[in-house]
Amino acid sequence: MNDTAFNEINVLGEKIKNSTVPEELKNSVQIRLDQLKKLTNSPTFLPEYDRMNKYIDWITALPWEKKSQDNLDLENAKKILDEHHFGLEDIKNRIIEYLAVMKLKQEKGEGQDVYRAPILCFVGLVGTGKTTIAYSIAGALGRKIARIPFGGMGDPLDLRGQSRMHAEAEPGKIIKALRDTGYRNSVILLDEIDRVTDQGRASIMGVLVELLDPGQNHAFTDHYIDYPVNLSECIFIATANNTTNISTAVMDRIEPIMMPSYTDQEKITIGKKYVFPKALKASGLPMDTITVDDEVWVNLVRPLGYDAGIRTMERTIGGMVRKVARMVVEGKGTHFAITQQNVKEFLPQ
Repeated sequence: MNDTAFNEINVLGEKIKNSTVPEELKNSVQIRLDQLKKLTNSPTFLPEYDRMNKYIDWITALPWEKKSQDNLDLENAKKILDEHHFGLEDIKNRIIEYLAVMKLKQEKGEGQDVYRAPILCFVGLVGTGKTTIAYSIAGALGRKIARIPFGGMGDPLDLRGQSRMHAEAEPGKIIKALRDTGYRNSVILLDEIDRVTDQGRASIMGVLVELLDPGQNHAFTDHYIDYPVNLSECIFIATANNTTNISTAVMDRIEPIMMPSYTDQEKITIGKKYVFPKALKASGLPMDTITVDDEVWVNLVRPLGYDAGIRTMERTIGGMVRKVARMVVEGKGTHFAITQQNVKEFLPQ
């Protein structure tokens, strides 16, 4: 047992030695591994070994030094934003300005100041495109993005992790987001920060202040990792349905951008140019399988009365395309024209 245990511990030592983990953390882990060697005949050895093994897996998986290269081509960014979003010119201009400042700072060699740009928070009703615009920003920059949903979150430990003293401890969602993207300069989407529970709101807002404050987030401490992690190069983007439930301290650190509700005419354009082609592609049907008469679009954008966003329209169009897909598979035709007369047959009930 002794020799096997010693070998296993040495393997962990090599793993930590060959990693990009900061020297100070490497040394403290090595001290713990040396202590573990003295426990090889003790009944506490296996649980302690498992705990160390899991911890080393986590810290060696983190991107301590790995960064992705930013794409600060403004034309490319504009193209990506236009491809995914109709209208929203003020918001797109604000994002292009944001990238322009980053580009100027990088060209002047002020690398560390690049990431001090304001933290954008998109505020608007459900379905107005808050989350998708965050993904478009990450795509325009060429950065990986991780989404952290705040809906129903009630415990700050969800963000900050649990101490390793607890048997089932693991890191919080922030550290998991970094591991998932694999880069220390990821885009981290804090989704629906207004929807945390009433009980946990004050303490979760406290963690958010630390995350979003450039003076503090260069040394963010997760209870499980128990070593400062530099988040200053991450770009944080938040979304919220409204700002009433967001603390003043958090509001001071974000720049709220209102997402407007769509008019019926805008929805028709979005439906024709974005939603319908996307639904056809997802279904595997050729693009010319379905034609939709112009006057039918009113039924598609507002099947159930007023709706600020486009979720209901997406579901309606998706349902219509699936019905056609079934009819094609059942051999009932290869081309379908949807008109005012037959539209009810194709709408989801």
